[in-house]
Amino acid sequence: MRQIIKSVMLLLVVALFCGKTFAAEELRLYIWSEYIDPQIITSFEKEYKCKVLVDLYESNEDMMAKLVAGGVSQYDLVVPSGYAIKSMIAQKLLMKLDKSKIPNLKNVDPKFTKLPSDPGDDYSIPYQWGTVGIYYNKTKVKNFTPSWKMVLGDTAGGPFLLMDSTREMIGSVLIALGKSPNTSNKSDIGEAVKLMLQTKKNKDFKGFEGGVGGKNQVISGTVALAVTYNGDAVRGIDENKDTAFVNPVEGGLIWVDSLGITAQAPNPNLAHKFINYILDAKIGAQLSNYNRYPTPNLAALSFIAPDDLKNPAIYPDDKTKAKLQFVDDLGLENRIYDEAWTMIKSR
Repeated sequence: MRQIIKSVMLLLVVALFCGKTFAAEELRLYIWSEYIDPQIITSFEKEYKCKVLVDLYESNEDMMAKLVAGGVSQYDLVVPSGYAIKSMIAQKLLMKLDKSKIPNLKNVDPKFTKLPSDPGDDYSIPYQWGTVGIYYNKTKVKNFTPSWKMVLGDTAGGPFLLMDSTREMIGSVLIALGKSPNTSNKSDIGEAVKLMLQTKKNKDFKGFEGGVGGKNQVISGTVALAVTYNGDAVRGIDENKDTAFVNPVEGGLIWVDSLGITAQAPNPNLAHKFINYILDAKIGAQLSNYNRYPTPNLAALSFIAPDDLKNPAIYPDDKTKAKLQFVDDLGLENRIYDEAWTMIKSR
């Protein structure tokens, strides 16, 4: 009996020792909702014998606030939009990349390098790109026209939602007014605030939704229209064929989301491996085929679903792209937009 007890104890000690010695590495990814194929996570874990822990956010502002509050040492990777990247670099929230560890950088389309948010490509690599427009139910909206007027002002095409994102929503309104989405002119921004406050009084206005919320409410029939990202809308169209997405005729926003490593990342080495993995041609195509967003990975284009390449909601034509504008970080001038957003949301 003593021998049996000794054997059992020895096995327990060995099990505990092995558990500590061979515990899987962890990668902590902080990312937008519904923004990565779970199979990519699974295959990365298998290849690198690690565990990927995923937390979600619905806006750049929420993500940055959490990093500033201590998340910069809790997460390895984040996926900010362009205008946020510039601000994050200034706040020292991102680590400079070791490009020698990312050989697949060669696959990035040159059109998506040296962007204003990170001119030296030192802190970020492009993940996906897309547009902000209007997602709507064709059976619930009468006399639809591809214009921002369908969701702004006293009249609308039906019950609608605006996007809960400071710069992207105000930027879209500024474009609708014929202004720059990066203006620091207080009069221009004042016009945008006035139009949004007027819009909030519309009986069909149902509030603000971030991330995938607008898409989900159009699908469920809670609202008829919502300001959304194009990839969210395209996935919604797959679920409900009565829905559609447009980039408004007045113009709209184009954006690039990128992968960045936090300044105090617990596992920067594994984070570099993940970035390189995403930039693989077939993995990059798998990502876009799942997300339904256009890829900035030139090598991945050969593996993109042919119907998606032809879909103008995913890959807008040159005429549409000519009217699309980037939102840029304005440094201290960002406070003008923050103040405007507070006024809009609180009244």
